[in-house]
Amino acid sequence: MTELRRRMIADLRIRNYSPRTIDCYTRCVAAFARHFTKSPSDLGPEHIRRYQTYLVETKHISWSAFNQAVCALRFLYNTTLGRPGIVEDIPFPRQPSRLPVVLSPAEVARFLAAIPNLKHRTVLMTMYAAGLRLEEALHLRVTDVDSARQCLRVEQGKGQKDRYSLLPPTLLEQLRTYWKASRPKSAWLFPGQRADAPLHPTAIQRQCRLAVLRAGLAKRVTTHTMRHCFATHLLESGTDLRTIQLLLGHHSLQTSAVYLHVATPREGILRTTDLLAGTGIISSAHQ
Repeated sequence: MTELRRRMIADLRIRNYSPRTIDCYTRCVAAFARHFTKSPSDLGPEHIRRYQTYLVETKHISWSAFNQAVCALRFLYNTTLGRPGIVEDIPFPRQPSRLPVVLSPAEVARFLAAIPNLKHRTVLMTMYAAGLRLEEALHLRVTDVDSARQCLRVEQGKGQKDRYSLLPPTLLEQLRTYWKASRPKSAWLFPGQRADAPLHPTAIQRQCRLAVLRAGLAKRVTTHTMRHCFATHLLESGTDLRTIQLLLGHHSLQTSAVYLHVATPREGILRTTDLLAGTGIISSAHQ
């Protein structure tokens, strides 16, 4: 490990960046250095512009990956190298405006029923019924399930913020079914092959892709689609946007407002206390 890499990691840790962000930023900077076979400390604004052109025109990377590279380089030059003048010359790309893909309650039921593995299905049901990100669901601990108050505690979610979300009765029933069948000997609610570590995200992502094929869904569905469905279905059932923002853990109400563009107001489709009630998934899925 180079001295510059050590310094950057130390700077990120001091500022309480998450391990995932630290890994992402260091990989982005390493790729930048490999492209020019030089240390970033020897490179300047012109190299950055050429690298951005290469990422867009040759690599054809996604907007999110491009944005990560820009953020990583901004942190490197502004904080670790102390060269803010270069930072001003690193433009952020204009983010394309795309609406999230949302499934109907019936499609959610088909999707979940197409997952034969009890643990994997329970993870995705938890994401849908509580609006969790994949990492948040996988890092749930047994003690985060508060059945008395009917809520889930999300500890140190995105942005390293704690919050509470819904624990619908049907999700609690599913979690109890999963618990009785699996009896995980771990503090993690969804442990991986090693009891001291949670299930790896790729296991759920793989099952998600397979379930889409089995269910015959034409829409582009990812694990994050469950979170979009949670927010949209709550909005369609009459839940106010501020409540949805708090449940999702969004810093800005504007971020949650995107669901106003995809929701179709239909009174009585769902209850805010029980998202899974209308899907029939508890009875239809193989236990």
